[in-house]
Amino acid sequence: MSETTRRAPGIGGVWDAIAPAVLGVGALLAAAGFVLAFTSAPLVNGAGVNEPAVINGVVVTNKLLLSQKIFYWHVPVAVASALMLVFMAYCSVRVLMTHARAFDARAKVAMEVGLVFVVCTMVSGIFWTRFEWGVWWTWEPRLTTYFILMMLIFAYFILRNAVEDPERRARYAAVFGLLAFADVPVSFAITRLVPSSLHPVVFRTDSGLSPEMLLPFLLSVFGMAMVAYGLFRFRLRVQVMEDSIEEINERLED
Repeated sequence: MSETTRRAPGIGGVWDAIAPAVLGVGALLAAAGFVLAFTSAPLVNGAGVNEPAVINGVVVTNKLLLSQKIFYWHVPVAVASALMLVFMAYCSVRVLMTHARAFDARAKVAMEVGLVFVVCTMVSGIFWTRFEWGVWWTWEPRLTTYFILMMLIFAYFILRNAVEDPERRARYAAVFGLLAFADVPVSFAITRLVPSSLHPVVFRTDSGLSPEMLLPFLLSVFGMAMVAYGLFRFRLRVQVMEDSIEEINERLED
């Protein structure tokens, strides 16, 4: 195994030093945004059903306004998951270019943290669907593509556990990680590409969010992004130790 491949990801320094503060501040910002969402953010009309409609075989005639509050959690965790998956894709490309274990470790950790936020997005999305559309689940395009993304991430870790050789595992995981990442832009754009999609288009130029809504939303988005960074740095330190132990065992076997 080459020295480049053996090289472990660097830890310590300023990036790890600021991680606890970033995590703490991020948690406070996200909590503040969520509190403001319930105390100051006004209620507005929901996203998709403004008249009786049949969704998943159920006639929906009204909506519970709680769905509008879930928005301030659902979108920020979705943004955090996307940021982690973008970084995972970058590291996967670097794995294929350099074969460096450092990037493989970062890709794995980014996927792990991304999975946490993907699950949070799915769970909050299910509750949003229940309160907004009156059903727990419907095979709507955005929900379906995001569900596929979550399944692909689970498959990513199954693949990693199935391959013992570190070099092959890194290559296979990098390729599969990039394939999984391809679903991210599809899931984001599907509400714009499919006219029949019931899921609202969140990021648009005419969103019309009032200052009372925009402040808690931005606090939650930046807070969740900072929480994701803090979790990534803490988990990376653990991954470095695990890789060091694995490398020592490899040398002992040689």
